[in-house]
Amino acid sequence: MRIAVAALLLLCVCSRLVAAEREVVVGVYQNAPKITADADGQPSGILGDLLGEIARSQQWQLKPVQCDWAYCLQLLQAGEIDLLPDVAYTEQRALQLDFHETPALYSWSQLYTAPGVSLNSIEQLAGKTVLVLQDSVQQHYLQRWSTESGIAVQLSTVRSMPEAFALLSAGQAEVVAANHYFGQAQRNKYNLTQSNVIFQPSRLFYATKKGYNQDLLTVIETRLAQWQSNASSPYYQVLQRWGTNTPQRQVPQYVWLILAMLSSLLLLALAGAWWLKRQVSDKTRHLQVSEDRLNTILNSVDAHIYIKDIKGRYQYVNRKVAQLFGCEPAEAVGRRDDAFFDAASSANIQQNDQKVLQLGERLVEEEYNTSLDGEQSHTFLSVKLPLRDNRGHIYALCGISTDITELKQHQQEIHQLAFYDVLTGLPNRRMVLERLKHAVEFKQRQTDSAQGALLFIDLDHFKDLNDSLGHAMGDQLLQQVAQRLQTHLRKVDTLARLGGDEFVVLLTDLHPDIELSSQKASLIGEKIVQLLAEPFELQERPYTISASVGVAMFSDGCNSDELLQRADLAMYDAKDRGRNGVRFFNQQMQADVSSRADIVNGLRLALAQQQFVLHFQPQLQRDAGVVGAEVLIRWQHPTEGMIAPAHFIPVAESSGQIQAIGRWVLQQSCHQLAEWARWPETANWYLAVNISARQLHSSGFVAEVSKVLQDSGARPQCLVLEITESQLLQDIDSVIAKMQQLTALGVRFSLDDFGTGYSSLSYLKRLPLRQLKIDRSFVRDILTDPNDKAIIKTILALGQSLELAVIAEGVETDDQYQKLLQLGCQQFQGYYFGKPESLDVFMKNCK
Repeated sequence: MRIAVAALLLLCVCSRLVAAEREVVVGVYQNAPKITADADGQPSGILGDLLGEIARSQQWQLKPVQCDWAYCLQLLQAGEIDLLPDVAYTEQRALQLDFHETPALYSWSQLYTAPGVSLNSIEQLAGKTVLVLQDSVQQHYLQRWSTESGIAVQLSTVRSMPEAFALLSAGQAEVVAANHYFGQAQRNKYNLTQSNVIFQPSRLFYATKKGYNQDLLTVIETRLAQWQSNASSPYYQVLQRWGTNTPQRQVPQYVWLILAMLSSLLLLALAGAWWLKRQVSDKTRHLQVSEDRLNTILNSVDAHIYIKDIKGRYQYVNRKVAQLFGCEPAEAVGRRDDAFFDAASSANIQQNDQKVLQLGERLVEEEYNTSLDGEQSHTFLSVKLPLRDNRGHIYALCGISTDITELKQHQQEIHQLAFYDVLTGLPNRRMVLERLKHAVEFKQRQTDSAQGALLFIDLDHFKDLNDSLGHAMGDQLLQQVAQRLQTHLRKVDTLARLGGDEFVVLLTDLHPDIELSSQKASLIGEKIVQLLAEPFELQERPYTISASVGVAMFSDGCNSDELLQRADLAMYDAKDRGRNGVRFFNQQMQADVSSRADIVNGLRLALAQQQFVLHFQPQLQRDAGVVGAEVLIRWQHPTEGMIAPAHFIPVAESSGQIQAIGRWVLQQSCHQLAEWARWPETANWYLAVNISARQLHSSGFVAEVSKVLQDSGARPQCLVLEITESQLLQDIDSVIAKMQQLTALGVRFSLDDFGTGYSSLSYLKRLPLRQLKIDRSFVRDILTDPNDKAIIKTILALGQSLELAVIAEGVETDDQYQKLLQLGCQQFQGYYFGKPESLDVFMKNCK
């Protein structure tokens, strides 16, 4: 009666729980196949699927919290999660956690070793590094064993078992301790060896915080007790799904008491016969159960398992093999491989089988098999073992084949990404550099072999295409370039894309003679230029582009890195000479590059150590004398002396250092103007400062000039900024806007080298200029060339009509000066009046 009442109460409680649709927070950590998270983050694995079955029956809403083992345990003890699967029972844990009664799984711990490490007993752990899961039963057991045995073991904790196996496979330790479920599933993936050392059998449960969530444990206990007593229950279905042995259940043993009196020998014989028949029946039943369990295991394993006789006929196949063959397992028995695979695959399989059957050796081989209809192909990693009878004779083989098709595809994709360009499919920088290195080393070893060369190809003005038509059209052009070059180059040559619009061609087997090989490389380079000069088709319209090609020969005797650098230098030389051509590397290029590098480094040091100085060349007004000066920079090198700007300004402009240098010149000039303003005789003098293109097009140029004027206290009207016509060709509207802002502050602008550029009147009338500067090339031949005289006269007239002052530079003789006066010029600058000198000399000469 009491039992019935208790059952009724339990049923009521369960009914309320079902109706309540409770949310259960579950800790999930990675320890497949026992517990893991699926693609949606939900609990999976054996214990995760079992919990899912229970949750569905109870209308629980599982809320997973993914964490590593140690952190999951901390969250459970803190009550931040309701339930944690896969907890091994220990007395110490029972002080803080609650468990149900029926174990969910039985497990044990086992040691796995890295390749080459031998381990036959636990005592051999002395001096070895052992990886263990943090706060796991393996860690506590080995710590206790090490202390009690006096054998020193270096335990290294990890946050997860996959991390432990990966570290062991990478050689970071020698041994890892793991539960046998994870070890059996993962050891082959990491190429680890399973030792014979087994320890600490464990019972695995779902656990809750002490004194909390007893209703959860009650439901779990009820379900596990019911399911484990029924071979067709969800419990065994989950185990089969994950390919796991069913746990040993404690089947009740009945003791049969025979109290009947033996009345005769006949009755005793009959009883004995009956007993023997019963034993045979029990044994048969147990054997059948064992066979069914074995079949369940073999059919659940994610591998193709089979047995063949000595004639190659299948004697057994598991469900995986039958699915591959497209038939039932019984239909495959007695048939050979030629019934399922094509002729080539069958011949290869038969050859491998004979090695096992005839030599009696274990075989591990990759087998590429194609189905009989040719529609499916798979790559298998096959392990085949001979089977022997009691006399040692081989009567069959057992094979285990794992489908690694996807793995091989991933390997191919990784290789493709590592060594080939994604856009064009050509070899990438990494591959071509390896081939170049091998080719150069071979040539250095075999001095009498054919010469080789490296061609560096760069598309001219490719950036214009990207800017005008977009990067998609640029990518399309690069693909067409790659296809065209591949079509016309030799099979022995290597075409590769380095990146952007840069390609290289590695030429080998040209000719042993250096001169002939150079001629052949030149012909190939010219052919490439001609090929790329032919129109391409973009957006159904022809598009023409050119290419610059640099050539470096193996005969130069340099290594692969130097060879690539020299070909690059030769390509830039081709660009400097007008593009659309071929240039060979020579030693002068290297000398120029080295010299430029020295100047770049020297300029950086010169800025830091204040090695620059300013020189001043006077500018004169007719009948007024000196009215100002042009500021000219000089480099006072500590070892090479005074260096003229023509030697370092071009390098400063190309390297980007001109902005810092220009900023320094502007600051020094404004400070000098502020100093002159203190004295009446120099207060109205101005300084003309040359502005680089980088400075002028800088977004912060106006603010920079304004700040320098404010900080120095210089009068803006005394600052003249000189610009050239070439600086106005790019983004002229932005330049005009900046000039107008500075003009509003009082700064004046002078157009330098006027007449040597485009001299467009359309932009000249828009510019807020105050002065035109006649280039020295017109002044030099003013006495002998009527054209120069006419040009100067025109510039003077233009300046007068636009109300612009005109100054002539490069005046070196009195005759030139008199001629300019005759033409109406009022302002002058040149050696006739004074050379660029230091400030002290300039001031002395002006007094």
